[in-house]
Amino acid sequence: MTKKKDIEVLRVTHLRGPNIWTYRPVIEAWLDIGELESFPSNLLPGLYERLTAILPGLIVHRCGVGEHGGFLERLRDGTYAGHILEHVVLELQNLAGMKTGFGKTRQIGEDTGLYKMAFRTRQEQVGRAALAHGRDLLMAMIDDQPYDLEAVVAELTDMVESLCLGPSTANIVDAAGVRQIPFIRLTDGNLVQLGHGAAQRRIWTAETEETSAIAEGIASDKDLTKSLLSSCGVPVPEGELVTSAEAAWEAARDIGVPVVVKPYDGNHGRGVSLNLMTESDVTAAYALAARKGESKSVIVERFIPGDEHRLLVVGKRLIAAAAGESLWVTGDGKSTVLELCDIQINVDPRRGETEDFPLGRIKPHESAEIILELQRQNMTHASVPADGQKVLIQPNGNVATDVTDKVHPQVAAMATLAARIVGLDIAGIDLVTSDISRPLHEQGGAVIEVNASPGLLAHLKPASGEPRNVGEAIVDHLFAPEHSGRMPIVGITGKHGTTMASRLIAWLLQISGKKVGLTCADGLFVNGRLLPKDGFSDWETGERLLLNKNVEAGVFEASARMILTEGLAYDKCAVGVVTDVSDFDDLGEFYIDSADKLYGVLRTQVDVILPSGVAVLNAADPQVVDMARLCDGEVIFYGVDEHSAAIAEHRQDGKRVVFQRTDAQSSRIVLAIGHDQVANLPLSPLVPPEAVLAAIAAGWALGLTPELIGAGLRTFDANPKKTHH
Repeated sequence: MTKKKDIEVLRVTHLRGPNIWTYRPVIEAWLDIGELESFPSNLLPGLYERLTAILPGLIVHRCGVGEHGGFLERLRDGTYAGHILEHVVLELQNLAGMKTGFGKTRQIGEDTGLYKMAFRTRQEQVGRAALAHGRDLLMAMIDDQPYDLEAVVAELTDMVESLCLGPSTANIVDAAGVRQIPFIRLTDGNLVQLGHGAAQRRIWTAETEETSAIAEGIASDKDLTKSLLSSCGVPVPEGELVTSAEAAWEAARDIGVPVVVKPYDGNHGRGVSLNLMTESDVTAAYALAARKGESKSVIVERFIPGDEHRLLVVGKRLIAAAAGESLWVTGDGKSTVLELCDIQINVDPRRGETEDFPLGRIKPHESAEIILELQRQNMTHASVPADGQKVLIQPNGNVATDVTDKVHPQVAAMATLAARIVGLDIAGIDLVTSDISRPLHEQGGAVIEVNASPGLLAHLKPASGEPRNVGEAIVDHLFAPEHSGRMPIVGITGKHGTTMASRLIAWLLQISGKKVGLTCADGLFVNGRLLPKDGFSDWETGERLLLNKNVEAGVFEASARMILTEGLAYDKCAVGVVTDVSDFDDLGEFYIDSADKLYGVLRTQVDVILPSGVAVLNAADPQVVDMARLCDGEVIFYGVDEHSAAIAEHRQDGKRVVFQRTDAQSSRIVLAIGHDQVANLPLSPLVPPEAVLAAIAAGWALGLTPELIGAGLRTFDANPKKTHH
């Protein structure tokens, strides 16, 4: 077979957890660049110019040079197709609205033309599609062929919008990330778990697991909400519930025009008509409201003059406030209302069809509310207003101007009271007032609605004014400052004794009073009970422990193969145990053919230890000892030989060690800090002894007392009957 200038993708793997490349999920692609191995970029005429012309954003890629323009420097001086492809794929993801920056490409062996390339992606399908398109784009540039970038970016953007978290949920998840709180997406939608095991909390966009169903039911019943608010002293517009157009006009006369007509159980302002003066207007508005609501009941209430405001309450605090404005167009004597909306309102870059835009597009021919508003002015979307004539399109809505800093303390108190009366932990309070910086009672302002699951975008991306970090407030509401949403996690890797050690560690945690999840070669256990794991990969089995609300601590055994094919199931751990770096024979298919390369795989276990955590390392294996320098936390060495160099040095530095001591009288296990012996435990009959020492060191790292560890060794059953209870 003759090699040609082409890039062939041989294998694509989604590594869903920490892996040999980085802490975060990546896609790893194995590439064969064929004849291109002899043609770095500086030997491909015109490639630099074509690539920078079609992807100008490549200028910000830093690459190994570490500065703005770093990648372009490499491209000019000569770099290989695999490395170029990595940057093309990252840039395609960025253009589609999924910001990513991490990528690495490494050659496999010498002069083979084979490379492993990894790049960060936030969503697997988008990442795989970006890889396929990126390869086509790069080949088109190398071969000087045309390429339809616009169509590809449009396709990838659609995928990002349909498959990735919505902007509101993403903001909350990002805020959790700032506090180092891990997250797991539970559905293709916006249901997300923050934290692990028993320490977790769940969110569904702007709802949390503390949002009560009763409170949501009350909020969707406008009449009940008003009577509850009114009874607690919150100003609300007086109104009546009606079930016919005649009754609606009668109520309007009782209350006094102008009035508002709206569905009894609507939301998001659908079917609401304002400032109605005549019987024909009220009748038309009744028909619209009855159509938009789920029931035929409609509310007629006093019209409150002023602007609509949306106040966001999280917990017991007002977090953000946005003001609405009325929308008008001005006639030019030539254009229809529809055309005027397009040239005067929809040109606003803040307006668009997707939820990335703070304001929606105005469609006067489709919106029943606007059609009615125009009818009241004796117009339709096809009317041509006179030159200079002002036409009201929407009397309210468009809540997109941040006014958080202007809210009067009494108004803020009224909003938080309204949320508490309904019972919502996160609420959008709609109120109408002329001046948000003055108390409501001074100007006849009133609360008109309390909304569950409020939209957050108006506060995250206001059309004008300062954006508010709503996600941070929601995360702080769910997790006290001292809570990270984490439970103690012990990760263990190596070849020898890892299963025995992981089972013993789980037993020590269990007798300390915790509900423990364990995934190891023997199976998946919760508190000693074997759970079925048929059909689940190792990674999925591990994730099941993190999802389990009963689990208060987790022990995870991971093989080198799992790290290479899936990544670890958790993002960080409190204790990481490495027993040995040996036996790479069965990893040849991954091009792992030396102890040094295996070291690069197993070090992942140490890389993920929290700064507050501990690495438990075998003092007898020089490569494991070498991993101590990679640990952000503390290190405990263990070993059968108390005189090994690593243990002796560690004790010299006043640090913790666990070792076996045998003298004429007896053999025992010693726990020491520096030269001080903290405890002597009788030698355990369990084998292999290294696995027992590793487990004891891990238990000690987790804060278990030597007495408890001794009791655990005495009561541990090395050969449990594997039964499903």
